[in-house]
Amino acid sequence: MLDRLSQIEEAALGALREVSDADDLERWRAAHLGRSSALMTILGDLGKLSKEERPPIGRRGNEVKQKLEAALEEKGQGLRQAALARSLSEERLDVTLPGRPARRGRLHPATVTLREIASVWAEVGFQVYRSREVETDEYNFGLLNMPPHHPARDIWDTFYTTTPDVILRTHTSPGQIHAMREFCPDPIRVILPGMVYRYEQITARAEIQFNQVEGLAVGKHITFTDLKGTLSDFARRRFGQEMRTRFRASYFPFTEPSAEMVVECFVCGGKGCPVCKQTGWLEILGSGMVHPAVLQNGGYDPTVYSGYAFGMGPERITMLMHRIEDIRYFWQNDLRFLEQF
Repeated sequence: MLDRLSQIEEAALGALREVSDADDLERWRAAHLGRSSALMTILGDLGKLSKEERPPIGRRGNEVKQKLEAALEEKGQGLRQAALARSLSEERLDVTLPGRPARRGRLHPATVTLREIASVWAEVGFQVYRSREVETDEYNFGLLNMPPHHPARDIWDTFYTTTPDVILRTHTSPGQIHAMREFCPDPIRVILPGMVYRYEQITARAEIQFNQVEGLAVGKHITFTDLKGTLSDFARRRFGQEMRTRFRASYFPFTEPSAEMVVECFVCGGKGCPVCKQTGWLEILGSGMVHPAVLQNGGYDPTVYSGYAFGMGPERITMLMHRIEDIRYFWQNDLRFLEQF
């Protein structure tokens, strides 16, 4: 039996020297170290031997097994090294090839305009005030001098929710009431940026959602002169120091008197073009003195305090500056449009 183990060892090591790849190595392992191999059969039958034969044969069998396992590991390592060397020589990587550049993201054009507007107002002392997009009918209309059945409500087509008197805000003006009630009786200078929602037919000039930037200043002795001067200064800071402005009468239920501000067309320089409809002027915002009823609803005594408010659309300003003809481009997520900015 001892001679048989020596023959098994010699034959196995001889066969191992002929192995040239991983598949052959696996077949060799199954043939010489597998459960049905000659070596494992002998080790499995040790219980059938006499007490005298069992120790030397068991010891010799384990020696052979350990030698074959060590030889298997060594051969496997050699084959792996050879395969790696062959791969490096046959499949060489050209490290001088330039890598693929990572595509950088960018801000949405409406976000860029929002940040530029906020930056200008920060320079003149206005802080950003955030208010909620889901509002009550009272804050969106009632406290802004538009009680139920007031005809001014027809200006806004509204998204109503299944909860009574809860709506998606149609403008950022409800934030005026939130800001006044939070800061009263202190003076206020805030802008209120955010998304608003209108139940409208989607066209090239109208969307169901868009951004607005509302502004509010409340304090003692604030006049319409302050409103005109502040908005004209904003226009010069935003569009250039030579920018000319005009104010024309308008109507908003929460301001009195009310006005629209127009600026000299920055596309044609006031000469007239399709963007300004040949007038030389572009409307960019609405404004006015805060209505006494709104001041009172915000907690301020209108006989002591006064204020002004204004509102503008960043998408509209972006459209005018870049001659964008369709507002729907802003929210279609079309990279052909967005990558131009």
